[in-house]
Amino acid sequence: MRLAAVAALALALVPAAHAGTTTSVPNPLTTTTTPLAQTQPRTTKKQAIALFLAYDKVADWLKRYPPKPVTDATFKQGIWTVNVWSGKAGEIATGTVDDGTGAVVDAWTGPQVAWKMARGYKGAFGGEKINGYPVWLGFCAIFLLGLVDWRRPFSMRNLDLVALLSFSVSLWFFNRGDIFTAMPLVYPPLLWLLLRCVWIARTDRPPRGFAVWPVWVLAAASVFLAGFKVGLNWRASNVIDVGYSGVIGADRIMRGQSPYGHFPVEDSRPACGPADSEGEIRDRIQTNGICENANPLGDTYGPMSYIAYIPGYEIFGWTHKWDFLPAVHFTSILFDLLAMLGLALVGRRFGGPRLAATAAFTWAAWPFTQYASSSNTNDAIAPALLIWGFAVLTSDVGRGFFVALSGWTKFASLLVLPLWSGYPEARRPRTIAMTLLGFVLGSAAVFWVLLLEPSPLHAARVFYDRTVSWQIGRASPFSIWDWGQYHAKGLPDLHLVQRALQVLLVVGALALAWFPRYRSPLRMAALTGAVLIGFELVLTHWFYLYLPWFFPFVALALVAPLPGAPPREQPFREPPPVDEHVAVEA
Repeated sequence: MRLAAVAALALALVPAAHAGTTTSVPNPLTTTTTPLAQTQPRTTKKQAIALFLAYDKVADWLKRYPPKPVTDATFKQGIWTVNVWSGKAGEIATGTVDDGTGAVVDAWTGPQVAWKMARGYKGAFGGEKINGYPVWLGFCAIFLLGLVDWRRPFSMRNLDLVALLSFSVSLWFFNRGDIFTAMPLVYPPLLWLLLRCVWIARTDRPPRGFAVWPVWVLAAASVFLAGFKVGLNWRASNVIDVGYSGVIGADRIMRGQSPYGHFPVEDSRPACGPADSEGEIRDRIQTNGICENANPLGDTYGPMSYIAYIPGYEIFGWTHKWDFLPAVHFTSILFDLLAMLGLALVGRRFGGPRLAATAAFTWAAWPFTQYASSSNTNDAIAPALLIWGFAVLTSDVGRGFFVALSGWTKFASLLVLPLWSGYPEARRPRTIAMTLLGFVLGSAAVFWVLLLEPSPLHAARVFYDRTVSWQIGRASPFSIWDWGQYHAKGLPDLHLVQRALQVLLVVGALALAWFPRYRSPLRMAALTGAVLIGFELVLTHWFYLYLPWFFPFVALALVAPLPGAPPREQPFREPPPVDEHVAVEA
């Protein structure tokens, strides 16, 4: 009966449409105009709601909730906007219905209601080029062709390469707005890489196999890819709000303000620009008297996330608008190249030219490093700084210093401090003390921005409220842990499991200050990768842009492995310098 009623209603609306015309679905990200504004609807509110509720996607989602949800609809310029609520879940569906044809134009359910990034807009992250099949699959093919050990096709190392690329399957579903399929697909490869890193750390033996190409081929490919990545970023990428926040923070610092609590907001500030496609005016006159594009939640990162953008800001400036933002592109490219160069230096130090070329190639060819670069976020800054900390592994002060810089960019890096407090041997008070000294010096090198405020104590409180407190309390559909917020059948509430795993992660990270006692470069890389993967596994708000956080150390443990311990467990000693001529011959 329900289907018959809907069919009859649709037939009744057909005469209202012109025969032989084709209805086009408007792009929700662009402004649309109606030549002759329609003031009186042809469809009633009740009919618009009925059409929306009967739409397959909406009807399937509503089966998870009690019957007879609360509904409402508003009419504007020929379009009905329908909203649906259900008890504690709040708004569970929204969308638009064309008044003339009765067609459902947009239908958003579950996380798509509150999160536009869950709706699958094409090219929303990184632009259309990096998300296109030719570029993405090209990176994947180069990554495999350059690193697969063709002599051992069924080796664990080759399986690790497949695991690193398998995140692409999850991203494919995400780009289509299928969050409840995309997110669970992230965890199998994360767990695999975690277990592999733990196993490598336990045995302290690198996996068998290596890239078969000559050193010069890998080096030339890395240089070519580096140039391609620079061009792709500058000419065919976009800047999301994360990158935009970086240049705002740099501007505030250079104007003598702490970034925290001083970001541009909308509120009731005077408007100074046009409305967007949804009627929102983001350009507002701020307290500094300048018309700026709002980004009220941009001050949620560590201070290094803003200091890192100062060179680009000084070179290119900022128009106070969310436009091309050359300072952001410059910073993204800079740290992408620094990460690749740092990996080359680490490889050369511990394994000679072959390991240097292989390590640099892993970063250059893995598609998710370019995904972060093309999105122009701050997600390459933390791993780049941690890589350079690894390059000075024998310096206790240097290790602590770079952990601080990385940790005060993305807080995940703070978890590796216990592990990095001892190398090549843990449980040495002097080594721990010098590492902590380096951490304090690194922290002082970034937290001076709080001294720009009249009251540094108040600035510290604002910093905590805007960063740590906000990040801990945020809700998100981009992991399996917070789906209980939707109160929908079939979606479990895993908060207690998440809390238990988070406690286990912290305890495990602290234990690494004591065990294992002897640390080779391989063991350090593997355990660093394991800690960072563990952090992402229990994170409520996870995203593909975070994959580069752990990738360099997974690569140094599984793909371009560093040297491990001697055959028998004994105190690790720094290996002698590698004879480059011998390494090249090998």
